[in-house]
Amino acid sequence: MIELRGVTVRYGSTVAVDGIDLDLPTGKIYGLLGRNGSGKTSLLSALASFRRPAAGTIRVDGADAFENPAVMRQTCFIRDTLDTNESDKVRALLTFAGWMRPTWDADYAAKLLDLFEIDPRKRASSLSRGQKSAVGIVLGLASRAPLTILDETYLGMDAVARAAFYRELLDDYLAHPRTIILSTHLIEEVADLFERVIIIDRGRVLLHEETDELRGRGVTVTGPAMAVGEFVVGRPVLGEQSLGGVSAVTLDWRPTPEEVARGESAGLTFGPVGLQDLFVHLTSSAPRWEATR
Repeated sequence: MIELRGVTVRYGSTVAVDGIDLDLPTGKIYGLLGRNGSGKTSLLSALASFRRPAAGTIRVDGADAFENPAVMRQTCFIRDTLDTNESDKVRALLTFAGWMRPTWDADYAAKLLDLFEIDPRKRASSLSRGQKSAVGIVLGLASRAPLTILDETYLGMDAVARAAFYRELLDDYLAHPRTIILSTHLIEEVADLFERVIIIDRGRVLLHEETDELRGRGVTVTGPAMAVGEFVVGRPVLGEQSLGGVSAVTLDWRPTPEEVARGESAGLTFGPVGLQDLFVHLTSSAPRWEATR
């Protein structure tokens, strides 16, 4: 179990993470979502012991995480830039990772380099933006660390390379279960990988739920404006669009079959809300919604 209690991260007078409480059962793939500046990277840096929280505690299996060698050796944090000397060759990075990670799989790392067409003899400084991201993915996946954190690691990769990354992540996770936290803006591409979703906004947890629960959480009601308005009275509205006499209202609500039948009899149609659309509605709504667990 990973436990965060009152975790706060500050940069001078700026509060990036504001008193977050989270319980993260291990052995799952988590999606961490948030708008730019929401505090995602600051939270992940604290979770990976890259930064000491200004307040609060982070415990992994009951042990304080910060400056704990046993915990840190079991944690791999890959950011959107390579944390390395640009003059180092790729093979040197892999060798160093093997020294640091007791779970390192050199054969799998070599397979991933072939998959992403990375020459291990090249220097990191000579790689393209997408290739550097691919090397970060190799370091993250081949580490097989019990806690693997991937923060926007796909930047610069084309659609084919990203698809290969997602496929390898899922296949290797199924073969070697561990806790993976994936921070991304490409929500639609990776939504099917997530077992749980955490949304943070302005440094606070907005939502933390099982993905299966989220899939049926929202609904868009479309139809004649008057009928839609009557139907959605008293429901939590996330967004609304109107064109002529037709309205489409997105609700944070799950209607019963009876309610759907009643709406359809009034000329309304009901559509699901995808995870990305739900994220957009939740993080752009005012006032901000209360955090849920």
